[in-house]
Amino acid sequence: MTELRHDWRLEEILDYLERPFNDLLWTAHSIHRTHFNPNAMQISSLLSIKTGGCSEDCGYCSQSGHHEASVSKEQLLPLEQVVVAARQAKAQGAGRFCMGAAWRSLNEKHLQQVIEIVQAVKAQGLETCMTLGMLTQTQAQQLKAAGLDYYNHNLDTSPEFYGQVVTTHTYQDRLDTLNHVREAGLKMCSGGILGMGESRQDRAALLQQLANLPAHPHAVPINHLVKIAGTPLQEAPPLDPLEFVRTVATARIVMPRSYVRLSAGRAQMSDELQALCFFAGANSIFYGTNLLTTPNAEQHEDQALLARLGMDSAA
Repeated sequence: MTELRHDWRLEEILDYLERPFNDLLWTAHSIHRTHFNPNAMQISSLLSIKTGGCSEDCGYCSQSGHHEASVSKEQLLPLEQVVVAARQAKAQGAGRFCMGAAWRSLNEKHLQQVIEIVQAVKAQGLETCMTLGMLTQTQAQQLKAAGLDYYNHNLDTSPEFYGQVVTTHTYQDRLDTLNHVREAGLKMCSGGILGMGESRQDRAALLQQLANLPAHPHAVPINHLVKIAGTPLQEAPPLDPLEFVRTVATARIVMPRSYVRLSAGRAQMSDELQALCFFAGANSIFYGTNLLTTPNAEQHEDQALLARLGMDSAA
């Protein structure tokens, strides 16, 4: 079960999600040990370099101009401010610096500024990752030429459920950007959000989409919905925490060599739940008080948890 496959059937993935919990975790952890050091955690840091005022209507996001929770619109951060944050992240143990901008897509007006930011952060000795919305093929090539290492563009959920979360762009728009990223030679970072009211079959279909891409994402962020007042999903039904762990474990099984990143929502998770996710195959987290506009676990809490678990950070 450690070979890379790109032909997963929905029924196969559902079968894993529905297995007895201990059997599922044993399978996932065994595969995890085959490809990774089970006691190493990849650490990244995430900075919002342009916040608010987004024209998209993603139901989970406070940065959408469509929602009552919309955060104040801000301009792209000055280069010097981004560099200071990157240096701080490196000093705190991050090996990768991720930057996000609340745009529908990257426009030519900001492209050169973004390129300069990539080059400046790379100069600090950090890997670089960006999430800037949709990209054209040419833009992806230009970012690669500038030295960008990774590009994040999440699929969020299944194709069938997507229209209940976002209406201002299509699932195919997201897939097209991932194709541009892959063809440009950038490493893909793509995952989804759990707890938006989707079914287990939707979670299986999301994993099927990711695992059946021509190349598996280098990193697969698994986010737990952070319910934000004023957004359409503020009253989404609670997700069983063990269902969250099941999804992490199944992601590890179907994408055995990808980093599975425990992302948004960790601030509301117990240490025990996080430890279960790590055992199930999650081996990457974000350091930092905030993830764009949502709270994150405090760095000292993460350091204490990793120490209690006998785990070390890894670049």
